[in-house]
Amino acid sequence: MIQILKAAPSHVAGISKVCSAGYWATYHEIRSEAYIKRIIEEFYNHERVESEVTHTSREWGGYFVAVEEGDVIGAIGGGMIEEHAGEVFVLYLDPNRRNEGIGTLLLEALTKQQKEEFRATEQWVSVAKGNQKGIPFYEAKGFVFQKEKRGYGNSEEEGYISFRYCRGI
Repeated sequence: MIQILKAAPSHVAGISKVCSAGYWATYHEIRSEAYIKRIIEEFYNHERVESEVTHTSREWGGYFVAVEEGDVIGAIGGGMIEEHAGEVFVLYLDPNRRNEGIGTLLLEALTKQQKEEFRATEQWVSVAKGNQKGIPFYEAKGFVFQKEKRGYGNSEEEGYISFRYCRGI
């Protein structure tokens, strides 16, 4: 049985593993190997994840995890970017566990936090142009395309683009 939990220090290794694997699975065809390694090293190393599990705030509400038989099979995190606007900063699943409703359960947990604890009335997400795992998922959840912007973490020679999506919650 899958449980959705607020992440604890015991989940750090699982979060790092699932986010790294999910990132590779999502971006291996649309981003360079150097870019993928750079982002994983920045965001999904154990020290950062541990800090993000143990230190939460309105701007970073912490991670929620999907756990089955003690294993982390998905993770989501987000925070508030404006007074009434939340954002999904990260959502990854074990690549072998897609299309089981796990992402939906995680998004529901984060959305509940942003609505009930932080009083969000809208929710944003950035999705990489070409991300055919994320774009259909978010559109099915009611997110509407707003604009394009330069992608996070681009080096000077990289021109990756992100799409900004928003929905009312």
